[in-house]
Amino acid sequence: MTTQWLDDIKWTADGLVPVIAQDHVSGKVLMFAWMNRESLALSVDEGRAIYWSRSRSKLWRKGEESGHVQHIKDIRLDCDNDVILLQIEQVGGIACHTGRERCFYKQLQDKQWVEVEPVLKDPDEIYK
Repeated sequence: MTTQWLDDIKWTADGLVPVIAQDHVSGKVLMFAWMNRESLALSVDEGRAIYWSRSRSKLWRKGEESGHVQHIKDIRLDCDNDVILLQIEQVGGIACHTGRERCFYKQLQDKQWVEVEPVLKDPDEIYK
């Protein structure tokens, strides 16, 4: 099995690459996370997003607790080889741990961050 495609990526000093998850139909950016070589290789093998949790220092299979799995439709590498774009199908329509469609729900208005997108499901109902 060749790993040349993994070697082509410019990993950070910590061995990570930033990843943007985008809805493959709407084009909305749903979230940002990190992957290491193992999580990216597993994501490709399993066809679902598996990230590296920096706070927990372990693999994070998106949706393992919430059920909000991200099925990968396409994977892109940017022109500098240092950012991954995942085009995904978001199961359940919720990507954010706050119960929102996406993590980018705060908008700058008059130099203040305003929550402009609704909570679709109470996080207490998602994470038991």
